[in-house]
Amino acid sequence: MAKTDVSRIGILTGGGDCPGLNAVIRAVAKTLMHEQGAEIVGFLDGYDGLVTDRTIPIEWETVSNILTQGGTILGTSNTANPFQWAEKQGDEIVTTDRSDQALAVLSKHRLDGLVVIGGDGSMTIAGELAKRGVSIVGVPKTIDNDVPGTERTFGFQSAVAVATDALDRLHTTASAHHRVMVAEVMGRYAGWLALHAGIAGGADVILIPEIPFDWNAVFEACLRRARKGKRFSIICVAEGARPEGGKMVVRRRVEGSPDPVRLGGIGRLVTGTIEQNTGIVSRATILGYVQRGGSPCPFDRVFATSLGYKAAQLVADGNWGRMASWQNGRLTDTGLEDVAGGSRTVPLDHPLLAVARSVGTSFGE
Repeated sequence: MAKTDVSRIGILTGGGDCPGLNAVIRAVAKTLMHEQGAEIVGFLDGYDGLVTDRTIPIEWETVSNILTQGGTILGTSNTANPFQWAEKQGDEIVTTDRSDQALAVLSKHRLDGLVVIGGDGSMTIAGELAKRGVSIVGVPKTIDNDVPGTERTFGFQSAVAVATDALDRLHTTASAHHRVMVAEVMGRYAGWLALHAGIAGGADVILIPEIPFDWNAVFEACLRRARKGKRFSIICVAEGARPEGGKMVVRRRVEGSPDPVRLGGIGRLVTGTIEQNTGIVSRATILGYVQRGGSPCPFDRVFATSLGYKAAQLVADGNWGRMASWQNGRLTDTGLEDVAGGSRTVPLDHPLLAVARSVGTSFGE
């Protein structure tokens, strides 16, 4: 890696946690310390720490032995946004622009650049800071696999492994009690997690946001198995799935958050509707935050480390305003402006949809 004038770099982790964050922090910090002799400053709790000036020095010892740890040693926040800083005043949530304060903090610490590790929301904020003149490099993170500009995000495969294990376990109890067992997985507005876990876990029905489902098609998929002597069915449903003509199920709203909508509850809606219309006893399991927790799988350890190395390369080359990414089978990078404000969903012609259909999996069509 070529020597540049980079001497002090900040790192923060934003948005929801996921396995592999520490692996990226480790790779970025160690690479820049080893190759550049750079000093690393960690901002605590994502953009919250950037605005409120809460930092820790990151030394070699700080990032040693954290590769296998889940979560993030820096902490994170999925509500802090310097451009829409939310504070409670009386009974109301008031938002203000605190971006000038964030810029002042960066200047105070004499940073040559900032590495932001996060999902589409964090990348959108990073893009706005870049427009304000901040030297930024992004690293895509999310178990939802929905960040534009990259075909893969770290944390996704670890979440798929957890969801698949849950589906495997639900198979045995579904078979024993002759029930329809529904596993609700995360994913927000994209069906990548449900699609991959559903195929890996042998789900009979997979419901994803990209394909609004027909209730009668779901009922028939369960009844058809019963007629063939299979007295149970497994359904993997994404939290953002919805019936034709219906809406996504919203669990609650978090006012002041960059994305205030919190999805959840479609699993229970599916089980109740199936039981009422088919007479088959149905139960729902909402995997929730367990999908985010625990140690990253081996794939994510390697992939997160690779993305961290790529981010360090971008920093060393002074290639700012870019996000490390994976496209066409190789590490590359893309502009933050191409990532901001979007969400990568499952294309309706994606090969995995055909793979699932070929073995009889229903998408409720």
